[in-house]
Amino acid sequence: MGLRLSAISFLSNGPYSMDVRSGECVGLTGRSGIGKTQLLRAVADVIVHGGECSLDGKPSSHFTPPNWRKTVAMVPAESFWWYDTVDSHFQDGESLAAGRILLERLGFSSDVMGWQVSRLSTGERQRLSLFRTLITEPRVLLLDEPTSALDPKMTQVVEEIVVEKCSNKKTICLWVSHDQGQLFRVAERVFRLEVKALVSIGQQ
Repeated sequence: MGLRLSAISFLSNGPYSMDVRSGECVGLTGRSGIGKTQLLRAVADVIVHGGECSLDGKPSSHFTPPNWRKTVAMVPAESFWWYDTVDSHFQDGESLAAGRILLERLGFSSDVMGWQVSRLSTGERQRLSLFRTLITEPRVLLLDEPTSALDPKMTQVVEEIVVEKCSNKKTICLWVSHDQGQLFRVAERVFRLEVKALVSIGQQ
């Protein structure tokens, strides 16, 4: 069981097909502008695309769009914040309380919930965006350059957290990065995205 991409296409890209099993992290790299982010967005069903994704044998078309995007959750390279304060972006108090240790691992105390979003650095927003997604416990994580604004120490923490999620929670992960070294640390298989193909460049 796992995530299946069946002939996914968008714009002039594709079709792409891939099976990702439960608990596996797959790395995606490729030149700038080739379509890595758009592929993640197609999997998340937030852009028009051909083909279909399925999860544990159930096509995405059998989910409501909000339920699919909660189950197959994308963390963009630049996070979105709609309200003035951090806590306004968290609706489930129980999940937030359960995630306190995770919040601390990401370098924050609970006081961060009272902060103004405007005071957050780019790296802080990136870490909180990941936290905001992880506490909902999605089945699939779509990560688009999730450590691009982080220092080496916090990059290592994020890598460790995601690897643990895959191994302990059977989470599925597609991780986009220009850093192939990083992908070989976190992913079991790594592919280079081309316009018409996913080319394997190695595996653990």
